[in-house]
Amino acid sequence: MSVKILAIESSCDETSASVLADGKILSNFIANQTIHEQYGGVVPELASRAHQENIVPVVDQALKVAGVRKDELNAIAFTQAPGLIGSLLVGSCFAKSMALALDIPLIAVHHMQAHVLANFIGDEKPSFPFLCLTVSGGHTQIVRCDSPLQMKVIGETLDDAAGEAFDKSAKLLGLPYPGGPLIDKYAREGNPDRFKFPEPQIPGLNFSFSGLKTSILYFLQEQQAKDPQFTENNMADICASIQHRIVSILLNKLAKASRETGIKQIGIAGGVSANSGLRTALQQYGEKYGWKTYIPKFEYCTDNAAMIAMTAWYKYQAGEFVGLDAVPGARAGFDHQ
Repeated sequence: MSVKILAIESSCDETSASVLADGKILSNFIANQTIHEQYGGVVPELASRAHQENIVPVVDQALKVAGVRKDELNAIAFTQAPGLIGSLLVGSCFAKSMALALDIPLIAVHHMQAHVLANFIGDEKPSFPFLCLTVSGGHTQIVRCDSPLQMKVIGETLDDAAGEAFDKSAKLLGLPYPGGPLIDKYAREGNPDRFKFPEPQIPGLNFSFSGLKTSILYFLQEQQAKDPQFTENNMADICASIQHRIVSILLNKLAKASRETGIKQIGIAGGVSANSGLRTALQQYGEKYGWKTYIPKFEYCTDNAAMIAMTAWYKYQAGEFVGLDAVPGARAGFDHQ
């Protein structure tokens, strides 16, 4: 009998639903929230309200495109943590209600585990053990994966995440929110070697981006004091130089993790993995160090329900279900070594 799972992702400012059948994604719909742009960041209360408006039509569309009726579903999955608590509550309450009404199991998914397993959507999947650099607006981690459900964080940021470094740098440059994709856009036209920003010397496999952000601030203040038009006239080179440093910080630590573990199955995941500079550099590092590299398709990098569905597929096979008393968490932890 075919196993069909409906998955819901509502951890931040995207409402997404996906339908999976026997490990294959049949549909993946995302409703983006543009209301936050005028505030320069996500406003939690507005995000929750938008999820309430979007969740029914998004789920309906995902089922229609997949050609699956509600009574054919075998389980409902939802993002349990981490994320904005109000947003998580909308998704979890909807999933619980639907699972209760259909009398089918409920599967709770950790958002960061799902980002890692986005690498398993599609025909070419990593073999185990596998290292994954997960980079998003709120997280930067190196995760060792020994099986789909057995993961350990072996390195993480001590302060800002890579996505925050991109967005905060963009704000210093006067770019609108979300700034990360705009830095990527300008960087394609710039010289990454024109301006030199420091690479922090953090022991082990951990990261730090707060010092880089401060050095960018001081650099811009110094240059603008000499020439008020400096940023505007050098935007492409500045963005290329900032992106080059963030990417080198990420991949030099990933290379160290590969050397220490001996693992050469390497992937990236999370919203920042959509960055063209990071994607290109990963392939270059792969050629240099003999890695087999994996990068999810663009639509599976940012927050999406397909990665929740893929994680739920492995949990369903393992019989990992939760009750209606499952509680969402804003900062629920991930396995650490």
